[in-house]
Amino acid sequence: MAATSRACGFPIGLAAAAAVTGRAVMRRRRISPEAGHALEILGHAIEYLTDEFVCTGGSVSAHDAQVEAVQLLMSLNREIYFGCPEVRTVGDRFRALLHPHTA
Repeated sequence: MAATSRACGFPIGLAAAAAVTGRAVMRRRRISPEAGHALEILGHAIEYLTDEFVCTGGSVSAHDAQVEAVQLLMSLNREIYFGCPEVRTVGDRFRALLHPHTA
């Protein structure tokens, strides 16, 4: 992943855009079949651990092993998702066509 500086687990650019506009700028991503399969498995694991935690009535603590496991899986999920290339918007492609030296 190119951006190593993070705020709340998201790349700084996304956090900064959310702070300025009041909402996050989300771009579509081109997710490969392998990345999609990994995201699906991680999503199921996160859901399972979260449901298990809620059903057992655990208290939320920063040092709880289940909470740490969910945080680790969520971090891996974000890493895989943000590692997928962004799909260029029509506006991006149009700007590149008009200004090829800046693209």
